[in-house]
Amino acid sequence: MLNLTQRLILGCVVIAAIGVCLVVAAHRALVAAGEMRLAIALLISLILVEVATVMLVLHPIRMLANDARKIASGNLEHRVEWGGRDSFGVIAAELNRIAVRLRELRESEAGRRQMEFQLSDAVLQSIFEPIIVTDAKGHILKLNQAAADVLGEAASDRLALTNTPGGDKILSAIRDAIAMQKPIAVEGEAAMLPMRIGKQSRSYRLRTMPMRDSEGRLLGTVTTLEDVTTLQDTDRFKTQFISVASKKLRDPLLQLRRGLYALQHGFGGELLPLQTELVVEASNEAEKLSDLMSDLIEVAELDTGKRELKLERLRPLPVLDEARNRYIDEAAAKQVRIEVSAFADLSFVMADRRAVRSILDNLVANALRYTPPDGEILLTAEELKDYVQFTVRDSGRGIEAERLSTIFDRFNPFSESGTGMGLALVRRLVESLGGQIAVESRLGHGTTFRFTLPVAVAEAIPHPVEVG
Repeated sequence: MLNLTQRLILGCVVIAAIGVCLVVAAHRALVAAGEMRLAIALLISLILVEVATVMLVLHPIRMLANDARKIASGNLEHRVEWGGRDSFGVIAAELNRIAVRLRELRESEAGRRQMEFQLSDAVLQSIFEPIIVTDAKGHILKLNQAAADVLGEAASDRLALTNTPGGDKILSAIRDAIAMQKPIAVEGEAAMLPMRIGKQSRSYRLRTMPMRDSEGRLLGTVTTLEDVTTLQDTDRFKTQFISVASKKLRDPLLQLRRGLYALQHGFGGELLPLQTELVVEASNEAEKLSDLMSDLIEVAELDTGKRELKLERLRPLPVLDEARNRYIDEAAAKQVRIEVSAFADLSFVMADRRAVRSILDNLVANALRYTPPDGEILLTAEELKDYVQFTVRDSGRGIEAERLSTIFDRFNPFSESGTGMGLALVRRLVESLGGQIAVESRLGHGTTFRFTLPVAVAEAIPHPVEVG
């Protein structure tokens, strides 16, 4: 297909050819008549007319093409200068109208974006909690006033997080959020960032979320620092109160249990059947209260840092075998089987023996409590990269879905028996050992608890060197 310019040139060539034929015929007649000069003048005139025709047609088209190219490239201030009212004039007028309309749209779009930017900036500045916007490398892009107060003089530095106390934790959360492509919300004491504003020291809980544009491209992260200073102080006071109260109640409770034991075994005289039944019930309730006191004291010691963990290298299989042996008689009385499945050569874990025993005792006791006769409890361990995953699976009735989200909370309101502190203690112990715990369950299909413990670093064994 020929373009417009080629078609115009072809048309002019055809017209020129026809004109040449006519001029040649006229030229011959004039030459024959002796009018040589007139013949030459006629030929030159034809050539000039053809050239002028081509120039007059192609020049306006090229001018309009150049003007359209300038407008298309973004120069919306450019105008097509054409004074005639012919077809070229109509095209020029329409190009000018398009340029004006595009400029209006661009200005209105820029105004809208400016308004959106100002609105988003106002919203960001109005948030009470510190907000830090960074790129994927942790360089600060934007701060609200609360974050600027936290960072102090370093707020104007794009690399402020590398030189700010607690900044390493923020950078670590940013890297995790970028790598895992999901929000990072760290809980517990390890997530507390001590920051100083003036003469006041505050504690913040860290939350980081990846930030993307409308097309899904990663832009950076948004980090929120939740001020938990008051909550932390309140929780610390509550923990100390529980610890003191539990210890103060432990001695009277011990005396009460001793008295009930003496009555139950006839040291205070023979009891009537009804009296014996009441003493047994009271002894059982005192035992539960003693378990609650022990759990409260242990959780309080963990929260206040008074519980010192003595880390040592432990083999997973013997740990599971010991847990089974501690409950084998009680399970046999309920006609429940306890099985252990783990390889003997699994890697050592680095953990506190007392803490691991407490974790497994709570999980096995819970499984035994809810597993019916002829049921089974399976204890397993397997190695997963830098961790060993322990599993306690039962064939009991399972746990309702609405209970799973709060199953590890203190004083679990859904707890039908026990102290309501056992699983909260398990979670605190697992996390203090550097692991994580999770639960899976469906009604009628049993419950599975999984927790991980870090693999112990292999010890270097020196080999004797033969000299000589």
